[in-house]
Amino acid sequence: MLSRRSLLRGAAAAGAAAAVPGLAGCSDDSDALTFFFQASPSEAKVRLRLIEEFAKVRPDIKIRVQMSGPDPQQQIITYCAGGKCPDILMQWESYSRFAELGVLQDLNVFLDQDPQYAAQLRADAVPSLLETFRFRDGQYVLPEQWAGIFLYYNRALFDEAGVKPPPGRWEDAWTFAEFLDAAKALTKRDGSGRTTQWGLVDAWPVPRWSAAFFGMNSSGVEAFSPPVDPTRANIDDDLFIEGYQFYADLSVRHKVAPLSADLQSQSASMAALDLFTQGKAGMVLTGHWQYSGLLSASDLDFDITVLPVGRHGGGAKSDIGTTGLAIASASAKKELAWEFVKFATGPEGQRAVAASGLFVPALKSALHSPEFLEAHRGIGNLEVLTGGPDNSHHFPVTPLWPQLDDLFRRSSDRVLRGGAPAAWFKEGPADDLNRVLRGKV
Repeated sequence: MLSRRSLLRGAAAAGAAAAVPGLAGCSDDSDALTFFFQASPSEAKVRLRLIEEFAKVRPDIKIRVQMSGPDPQQQIITYCAGGKCPDILMQWESYSRFAELGVLQDLNVFLDQDPQYAAQLRADAVPSLLETFRFRDGQYVLPEQWAGIFLYYNRALFDEAGVKPPPGRWEDAWTFAEFLDAAKALTKRDGSGRTTQWGLVDAWPVPRWSAAFFGMNSSGVEAFSPPVDPTRANIDDDLFIEGYQFYADLSVRHKVAPLSADLQSQSASMAALDLFTQGKAGMVLTGHWQYSGLLSASDLDFDITVLPVGRHGGGAKSDIGTTGLAIASASAKKELAWEFVKFATGPEGQRAVAASGLFVPALKSALHSPEFLEAHRGIGNLEVLTGGPDNSHHFPVTPLWPQLDDLFRRSSDRVLRGGAPAAWFKEGPADDLNRVLRGKV
């Protein structure tokens, strides 16, 4: 998802609204609900489809789209501070900042008024996604999709290298050693030593967090605990450090992947993805948001697999990676906005999400629906997707996210460039993060 990548990179300034055919921008229709979101053109078409489906059941409620630029968080603050807060707001794991500022309506108000729907939602929702958006007893967002990270792999290159297909379920994860052996077998160099084929490329432009998931899959603990409103950073855990170092060594020591610290931009991540689509990389670490693009790549025979695990054993974990919909507390049309949010995150809207092939739905009924299966008929290891939401760790859900991410970036860059071992986290970075969490900075 374009928007989520921008948020994780901490984009500094809002840009012009994206031009998406078929989606109207702001108009003078003062009776319409305003719906603020950020999306690529293909993602925006799915949103348009949801709006069209909603219009069939509630033709009396009009939706006016406001497209975001590259920094949706800053735009939301600007809109709301100026008294022009959109009625419906797309949200990410960073929502708690807006909850604390009073920008978001606690949706428990509506759920309490509609106990039958609330019971249906709680029975059908993937618990980890719904709980991600619970902050200090408030339900500020309802999830609409999961966009966790996993590995795509090139079946033909695996066969050519004599590497057996990797596992197809999070519970059956391969080990770090098995993963490294595969990456080495898939890496090729010419006579001059130049790499002509990589074992792994990382197309997620936040390698510090890619490495963190290797750390979490090594230790079995979250990078921050508890994951929502955390009070402690766990990057000084010995097994977390071991997993983080393993990821860094893939490029620094084993040279089966490009230097991860050089991939921290959208253009670099797209270059990494191009290596995979062109058959010059055996595996790529990214998320479901790239699925449609990979389908369109000619002569690319791919499937998906899970991240490897370290010595702690057990299944692997992904990134919770969810987005959802919220209602602005300043909206004068909250009841109408609730009708759209309820539709988009409920069974009817989620079926459209499932059929799109662009998103992994947040309701179990849609996740296991014929529509989702049909949209992913080329995937053999479908349980990587259907089991992903239940096998995911969080980024820290906290209003302190910008400070934590900035500190972690500066600490991680040294490790990912080979300038310090991951054990350096014990010497100061963990304490720095904990001081922020304790409000000492």
